[in-house]
Amino acid sequence: MIFNSVVFVIFYIIVTALYFILPHKFRWGLLLAASCYFYMAFVPVYILILGFTIIIDYFAGILIENTVEANKRKQLLLCSLVANIGVLVFFKYYNFLNTNISLLLNNFNARNPLPFLTILLPIGLSFHTFQAMSYTIEVYRGNQKAEKHFGIYSLYVMFYPQLVAGPIERPQNILHQMHENHEFDYANMVEGLKQMLWGFFKKLVVADRLSIYVNTIFDHAEVHNGSSIAIACLFFSAQIYCDFSGYSDIAIGSAKTMGFDLMTNFRRPYFAKSINEFWSRWHISLSTWFRDYLYFPLGGNRVPKLLVYRNFLIVFLVSGVWHGANYTFIVWGALHAFFSIVGMIITPFTKDIHLKLHINKRITDVVRQLFIVLLVTFAWIFFRATSMENAMTIIHNLKTIGLHPFLGDSVSNFGHCILAIVLLFIIEYKKEYLPTKFNLFQHPNIFIRWGSIVSMIVAILIFGVFNGGQFIYFQF
Repeated sequence: MIFNSVVFVIFYIIVTALYFILPHKFRWGLLLAASCYFYMAFVPVYILILGFTIIIDYFAGILIENTVEANKRKQLLLCSLVANIGVLVFFKYYNFLNTNISLLLNNFNARNPLPFLTILLPIGLSFHTFQAMSYTIEVYRGNQKAEKHFGIYSLYVMFYPQLVAGPIERPQNILHQMHENHEFDYANMVEGLKQMLWGFFKKLVVADRLSIYVNTIFDHAEVHNGSSIAIACLFFSAQIYCDFSGYSDIAIGSAKTMGFDLMTNFRRPYFAKSINEFWSRWHISLSTWFRDYLYFPLGGNRVPKLLVYRNFLIVFLVSGVWHGANYTFIVWGALHAFFSIVGMIITPFTKDIHLKLHINKRITDVVRQLFIVLLVTFAWIFFRATSMENAMTIIHNLKTIGLHPFLGDSVSNFGHCILAIVLLFIIEYKKEYLPTKFNLFQHPNIFIRWGSIVSMIVAILIFGVFNGGQFIYFQF
């Protein structure tokens, strides 16, 4: 089931209404059943995979907590991690690894005995695998008590708002909330619905409309010139942001209406002034996951500089692999590692550059922000490309001169894309630099407040693309 569908709207209304009608002791069961139904709307049989890892991690958590001997605790944690990572590797990377094994053996005139399998990747597998892993790790570290209620633990892994694309929650934040009695709260309901509305706007009006142009160019890059490809690359930067942050807004908002507080997953990343700042604003639940469970254990920044750079390289390469079984994602991760390391090296020389140049700091900040947008946009080429060949074609044609960019099959759609991006920038700019001013959704005047809400609903109905398909990050 996808958020941008009428079926989900009906599902959400029924589940939320029943949640507040039922007594507290039955609510976890309702949410677990609803989450199972939500997930099984994709490929029903794959719920057995979640069931397998849920059982493993549930008992692993209890055993880890009740075991005193350090080596046994490590062994139990390792068993849990191997089970989770093993499932992820099999479904997501088996054929990718098998292909590379075949290519390697071909160099020695040998035949790969392993068969190629027709495997459909379970939707959102990387997300709920990481959430499950964070539970056993936190129990092992002593930061979280093992959850004794099997149903509540299952709900922690399967909570439908963030089941297939995050935010990737930590047990300390969400598990205790699943035990609490959430009474109906009008303020929570209103705030949650507003955030959902903003998420639907970003997905339907911005992301899915931009995808029409982006798909046309990227899927036929060999016939398009530099200006068309440059526009498509910039459009994709906006598309993937609105697509993924739109999902997060709907997830966080739908949970909020029932009284659950999920972590913020995006914080206007394209206003960042460095790559590291970009990653502190983009997909925050994943970047902090890698920080806490990979970067810090490697030594973080408490080691010599060369090892810090090594740690950044490892984290970004693993992040690239996490996103997909394709060399394009590895290159994408490597590019961000390179950008981050170069940024750390030159920071001492560029610090307070506005004072050295005797110009306004805001000017240098804007230049930095634009530069980061260009770097991130270039890296997105590998993220969006279907193969390395496709990426190289895009980059090659990006260098060609073309004064007449392709405007799409419908010039009006191109105009709507530009208008949507301009409107998005205005709203994001206001949130970044004027958070207490011009908040139309919170305006004290009831006519302005509700007029703004109704206007956004009308904009979604008129300009929204309702056949845009699933969210981009569902493939991960």
